[in-house]
Amino acid sequence: MCGYITVQKQKRINNVIIHHFDSRKGSGLIRFLFLYHKINIYFPIFTVPMKIVARIKQPIDVEMDHFEQKFSNAMSSKVALLNRITHYVVNRKGKQMRPMFIFLIAKMCNEGEMNERTYRGASVIELIHTATLVHDDVVDDSNRRRGFFSLNALWKNKIAVLVGDFLLSKGLLLCIDNDDFDLLKIISVAVREMSEGELLQIEKARKLDITEAVYFEIIRQKTATLIAACCAMGAKAVHANEDEVENLRQFGELIGLAFQIKDDLFDYGDEKIGKPTGIDIKEQKMTLPLIYALNNCSSEKKKWLINSVKNHNRDKKRVKEVIGFVKETGGLAYATTKMKSYQQKALALLEKYPNSPYKESLVLMVNYVIDRKK
Repeated sequence: MCGYITVQKQKRINNVIIHHFDSRKGSGLIRFLFLYHKINIYFPIFTVPMKIVARIKQPIDVEMDHFEQKFSNAMSSKVALLNRITHYVVNRKGKQMRPMFIFLIAKMCNEGEMNERTYRGASVIELIHTATLVHDDVVDDSNRRRGFFSLNALWKNKIAVLVGDFLLSKGLLLCIDNDDFDLLKIISVAVREMSEGELLQIEKARKLDITEAVYFEIIRQKTATLIAACCAMGAKAVHANEDEVENLRQFGELIGLAFQIKDDLFDYGDEKIGKPTGIDIKEQKMTLPLIYALNNCSSEKKKWLINSVKNHNRDKKRVKEVIGFVKETGGLAYATTKMKSYQQKALALLEKYPNSPYKESLVLMVNYVIDRKK
């Protein structure tokens, strides 16, 4: 549900005076007053579908509570500024799907039991993932993350980059200090692939010559590899055999592929999801529906599509026409079919495991990836 916000009171955080708000039906305005600049930012407010997330998390509620403290401790420093910044990070976490994957898989593989390695694995994943997000915001010059100011918006680029480096080093040392070299290898491979995926996308985006095969390699590396690492980490942490670790790595990869295709579909949808329709086109990102349309239209239309994305991506009317053409060509239906095939393949990999609350939550998680509204 969309809402609007009304100013109630102010609170100073670092160099920012932030208003507190009520949420009501309508459109939204948030007003931030900096010490030297006044900026008005408009965006809608949405309710978060926590009911399904709470159901997924139920079998590991206790472990997730313990993880909060362990993760906070893993980021601690003797430098007061670092502690202030990491406190800001911890208090603005998302749904924490990554540690949830790790804990659910560890307990499914180990008859409901977990160990300290599982907590360390989840902390390493979160530390390194958070580091990559901090660096991404600097590279993308992004001022917001999950509806809050990004670190570079509050503390500027130099500090944000150093904080990202600090989090990366803490993640590596957490593994090294505890001789968890097998866990370190899993996350190191994931970081390498994520970096290669980003660079491959940048290289291909210049010419807009991304084939479907290249597209799937990009999203496998950029998105799916981290979820795959979480699932492999959960199994490895409780000393599952190599076949089981690989099986669950593939499970995570399939979920990651389905997740990214769902994100692609949001760009063409009518629902209010917090992401403006057509934003991928404006950013010249080659999504699966668009690639399908390019491969299934006349040469004349193909030239028009490429020209539209390259040279007219800021023209709202042209972007709307591109969205309409992609829909008419069957791009959305094709992408939906692909997404659901990955969903079914992921669910099939869970069939060999006995029924348990942890397996049930993983099935819910797979379906949530497909059914989510944002």
